Amino acid sequence: MALSVWLTFFAACWLLSLSPGAGAVASMSSGVRYGFVRGYWTAIGLQVALALQTLVVALGLGAILAASELAFNLIKWFGVAYLLWLGISQWRAEPAPLVSDDGARPIGRPLSLLLRGFLINASNPKSIIFILAVLPPFIDPSQPLAQQYLILAATMIGVDLLVMAGYTALAAKVLRLLRSPHQQKLLNRVFGGCFVLAAGLLTTVQQEA
Repeated sequence: MALSVWLTFFAACWLLSLSPGAGAVASMSSGVRYGFVRGYWTAIGLQVALALQTLVVALGLGAILAASELAFNLIKWFGVAYLLWLGISQWRAEPAPLVSDDGARPIGRPLSLLLRGFLINASNPKSIIFILAVLPPFIDPSQPLAQQYLILAATMIGVDLLVMAGYTALAAKVLRLLRSPHQQKLLNRVFGGCFVLAAGLLTTVQQEA
């Protein structure tokens, strides 16, 4: 893969990752609740799903899923329902101390946070369609395909890990200052509303003809 081609793709990845979406909301929500180290497991879960989606596209299954109206709608409406559930749960959550008297954070289970991030990305059919649309122009059919897909996938995941690290750290360091019950309740409702908004946006995603 030519360096100029990779640099173009690298720049595109930054622009796309910096666009706030459900993944950014989830990363910030985990960061403010569990701190950076624990909360970052949500971002890792997002990347596991992205890696799986890239593999599906590389194996040629992505085109089949994108062309199947049933598969598209099943994934889409599962994603809508999951984001709505996250939003309602966050909205209704009671204010809870972000730190204890000794300064410790609540303990979040890494596997649960990883699964949360995975489901957010995996249940978005737009991701597979996006990968199908974006990756092929950067692929040279005359060169080994597996190596090129690995390079592009590693670039996407690496950039997104850095961006989500920024979102998680921002929430862990800045939003944790909102400690009063009223502030925490407001914060829960902001995140809850963002999840519901993401669900609403996902309902507008249509399968391309």
